[in-house]
Amino acid sequence: MSNADQANILIVDDEPNNLSILRQLLTTRGYKVRPIISGKLALKAAETLVPDLILLDIMMPDGMDGFEVCAALKKIARVKDVPVIFLSALDDTENKIRAFECGGVDYITKPFEQAEVLTRVRTHLELHHTRRDLAKKNLRLEKVNRELEQALAEIKTLQGILPICCHCKKIRDDKGYWNRIDQYLTDHTDARFSHGLCPDCSRELYPDYHKD
Repeated sequence: MSNADQANILIVDDEPNNLSILRQLLTTRGYKVRPIISGKLALKAAETLVPDLILLDIMMPDGMDGFEVCAALKKIARVKDVPVIFLSALDDTENKIRAFECGGVDYITKPFEQAEVLTRVRTHLELHHTRRDLAKKNLRLEKVNRELEQALAEIKTLQGILPICCHCKKIRDDKGYWNRIDQYLTDHTDARFSHGLCPDCSRELYPDYHKD
């Protein structure tokens, strides 16, 4: 049995007969179904246990229609990514557009064909699970990238005691070779050098230019 077959589906419809038919249709396919009779109860149920998919009627008598329920669901952080399929007897273009504008992913008209309901439910569950798995993988990848960046930063940071010649100021690397300081820093950090003369060296090398 696939992950989609184990999905938790919330059905929101004020008609007991519709709830009964859909519940039987989906439970016989292995889905876990929660029937809800009003929009307000649907919001509470979705927050209590986040579903994998919601089948939502439009016309409901408790003062909150399906459009308002869907818009409210999309404002709940834990629920906003759950796919909502509208299932309604309203077959006009205007209501279909409203359904998509408030966050629905699909629209099935009543009376519905059972095969169509099952196909659309399965399709959107698979898409939802794919997006969720991808989001988890992206989070793991971001964590790995941060760890790699931190590791590289630590590699590029000089730490501990560096053996340095007290006379020529060369530094001994981990292979036992002595390198000039600028070369050692180039090899072990992101630093790059622009060469010049400090005042003391300038006076030592070019005393004639520093006579009073």
